[in-house]
Amino acid sequence: MARVGSLVIKILVGFAITNYLGKTQNGILNYPTAFTTFFVAAAALGLDGFTTRELLRTPENRDRLLGTAFWLKLTGGICIIPLIYFAYILWNTHKPIETPLIYIVIVGLTGITQAFYITDSYFQSKVQAKYVMRVQVFGNIISALIKLVFILLKLNVEWFVFALLLDTIILAIGYVYFYSVKVGSIFKWVFDSALAKYLVKHSWPLALSAVLVSIYMKIDQLMVENYLGTGALGIYSTVVALSESWYFIPVAIVTSVFPAIMNAKRDNQERYIKRLQNMYDIMVWISLSVALFMTFASPIIYHIVYTPEFWDGAHVLTVHVWAGIFVFLGSASGQYLIAEGYTKLSMLRTGMGAMVNIVLNVLWIPKYGIMGAALATLIAYFTATFFILLIPKTRQQGIMMLKSLFLVTAFQKIFKR
Repeated sequence: MARVGSLVIKILVGFAITNYLGKTQNGILNYPTAFTTFFVAAAALGLDGFTTRELLRTPENRDRLLGTAFWLKLTGGICIIPLIYFAYILWNTHKPIETPLIYIVIVGLTGITQAFYITDSYFQSKVQAKYVMRVQVFGNIISALIKLVFILLKLNVEWFVFALLLDTIILAIGYVYFYSVKVGSIFKWVFDSALAKYLVKHSWPLALSAVLVSIYMKIDQLMVENYLGTGALGIYSTVVALSESWYFIPVAIVTSVFPAIMNAKRDNQERYIKRLQNMYDIMVWISLSVALFMTFASPIIYHIVYTPEFWDGAHVLTVHVWAGIFVFLGSASGQYLIAEGYTKLSMLRTGMGAMVNIVLNVLWIPKYGIMGAALATLIAYFTATFFILLIPKTRQQGIMMLKSLFLVTAFQKIFKR
């Protein structure tokens, strides 16, 4: 409940910021995140999930695993800064960008602070997500208070851009604090070059997959700005924010049940399959409920919380929110792919989703505006999630997800009783 409460506060403050800045300034605020997300994802090197898996296998190597992963992520975060700079210059020659370079660089620095998030992998491996939750709750509340102060002081948009970096600093401090109190000092971490090679060798498909995920989840915002301007991005960003505000749910569920699923895989194959099916069922029930609610509530939400210049986003949200069903199922099936060691397949399916999203955005944004971006997102998410149906060794998992999606397993359970 605490986490939900803090997220509600964060969302409400988000409404206040959006209305305070207006659609053009809101577009400028959201553009740096969309622009840098690909680089920040690459800087993480796919190490978070893989480190959790290695900690489950060899918990005695904790300090070496965490230390090596930390230094790899920190190096990655530093290396992306010049890449972001050159990418901005190159893109700016194609079409002038309204968002200043300094805003892009500030948000790009989050690639460095996320290195400290590796402590999250330890708590996940120990099924102690409550500490991570406390950090996130505290971080959301502090972040919301800071931004409210900015609004009261009538500060310019650059302060809110800096707050995006500050959010990650607060989380990093929180993660390190709980790790230090519950486990030990991070100064005990050790970098092992041989282990570094092993981690990079096995996690690079996850890293590339994360980049591809960020492309097919964020490329629509870049292309909306490119084709329609910053004002349109400001409106579309409200759609994305409301639609994706629910995406913490599958992450929380997967984080909680993944160790149990891994244990079942090791001990009992039948129990392993049953737990996967149950996870898919839960994901569908929750995401379907959210999609139905938001479809009918979106006009009311927009007229209550936003000024009239944002109201065009209401009908776009009724489409975009349905992509959440495939995000929920994709998060669940992604854990199956990790458990089975199909990391390259994970990369392939997200690449397919990214390609579909880019092509459809090019075709539909000029023709249908921000509604075209929402439709492209919906189809791209579906493509990425159910791509595993085309692969013989994972087809059964795709069928299991379809059973959940069409409520087949739900009716089977009802009639069984």
